[in-house]
Amino acid sequence: MNDDQVEATTVSSGPATSETVLQTLVRGLAVLEAVAERNGTATPKSLARQLGLKPATCYHLLRTLRAEGYVLRLPGGRFDIGPRGTLLGKSVAARTSPAPDIAAILTRLHNKTHETAYVCGWFHGTILRQQVITGVQSVTVKNLNVGYIGNMHARASCQAILAYLPAAQVSMMFDGTPLTKLTANTIGTFEDLVVELDTIRRRGYALDIEAFENDICCVAAPFFDASGTPAGSFTVSVPVSRFPQLRSTLANEVREAGALATNLLKTGRLTIPGVPGESDFRPA
Repeated sequence: MNDDQVEATTVSSGPATSETVLQTLVRGLAVLEAVAERNGTATPKSLARQLGLKPATCYHLLRTLRAEGYVLRLPGGRFDIGPRGTLLGKSVAARTSPAPDIAAILTRLHNKTHETAYVCGWFHGTILRQQVITGVQSVTVKNLNVGYIGNMHARASCQAILAYLPAAQVSMMFDGTPLTKLTANTIGTFEDLVVELDTIRRRGYALDIEAFENDICCVAAPFFDASGTPAGSFTVSVPVSRFPQLRSTLANEVREAGALATNLLKTGRLTIPGVPGESDFRPA
């Protein structure tokens, strides 16, 4: 059977259960994601190279996605997300976007730092990037798209949340699984991750110093719901050249954002710290 035919693989999901995975569907979803990431620049040949597919397979998958309205063909043979793909994205975004008041806190963080800022949420057992506001001074960071959930061990935004989850839960997620080394500074073992999470709890914020991507540094702080469970984190990204002089300021700003969100989730009210007479912060 060749790779453009329906192919099923049975994978074990426990001692008494198994699941059948349709490889054609897996490949189709990978193509759809890659098209979305390329912002209208994807071609069949470039997608085939990126995903390790035979060109004929990639063409078949694109034709199917196009016929169903998930992608559309642009002039020059390029592909972009189609109307059904856009509708699907909007539906997912509506369920995973941050609450308006959390988004207002993110805007405040961005306005105070003028840097790229984003908020992540602890969502159904994973850490999901929910919103990004690009800084005045452009920082090019890979995988900065909303919805990104990968490489949690390497990202300050994720470590800030992981540090406050139960140890058994973190162990279930990472112990015994390979931690991908993205750069020379990426944590590569579960034992080292545990040490870093302990440091984050003592320090109160997480640092990524060229651990997720070379030349990029991040500072992140968590926020908590009314029960004290981590609900998400705020992060600011800057080039490594600006990081030494900005580290202290950015740490203070993300921690303030985290404190604002925590107080909001505990009390239902947004309050501006240190502003007399301002009991509510409700941006227009």
